[in-house]
Order: sequence, then structure tokens, then C-alpha cells
Amino acid sequence: MTSATGLTLQEALEVCAGLPATTDERPFGPETAVAKVVGKVFAIATLDDDPGRITLKAAPPHAEALVRDHPWITPGYHMNKKHWVTVTLGRGSDAALVSDLIVNSYDLVVAGLPRAKRP
Repeated sequence: MTSATGLTLQEALEVCAGLPATTDERPFGPETAVAKVVGKVFAIATLDDDPGRITLKAAPPHAEALVRDHPWITPGYHMNKKHWVTVTLGRGSDAALVSDLIVNSYDLVVAGLPRAKRP
């Protein structure tokens, strides 16, 4: 699933798509993939970036630590910098950590849904 140089953008999108009740939408145009669960955003990826980047939700203390400890993770691009991080994919990134961050982002959004709407 992962390449020797970290997770690719395509692989990151496949992780998103594999989560329950996820939709892939393009509200900002064909160059931006938005992964949603029950209508709520948990990942945003710009498809024409090289290397790829994906923006994910994170708990504020976790987001701060990720940005501090990993040079390939920055505060969320065009998002609330306390609650979102942008991950540069590919060489230098940690594929397992990126996969975990995608699942964590999904879980944070699902936890905020009304119980009756949770997948």
C-alpha cells in the first residue's frame, strides 16, 4: 500500500475512500478532492501538487506537537491552524503516520456527529 518514499497522494485518497460512509466531492473544482463523512469534511487534497499535500483535522495539542516534531507537517493551509494540519506526502514523510492521521481526522469528525448519524 505504501511506497518506499512515503504515502503517495493516490494512496492517501484510497485510505480516505476506504473509511465508512465517505464521499469524494469536488466543491472547489476538479483540482481539489474533499473527503467527507456524512457531509462533514475530514480531508482536503490538492490534486495538482507535487509532492501531494493533504489537510487533515487534528486535536489542538496533537496538531501543535505534529507541527513541532515533523518538518513535513505544517499548520492547516487555509484552515483553522489550531484544528487542522497540512501533510506533505512522499519522500521524507512517514506513511504509517499519515495513514493514522487520516483515520484520526475521520474519527474526530465522526465523534462530532449526532449519534444517530454516525456510520
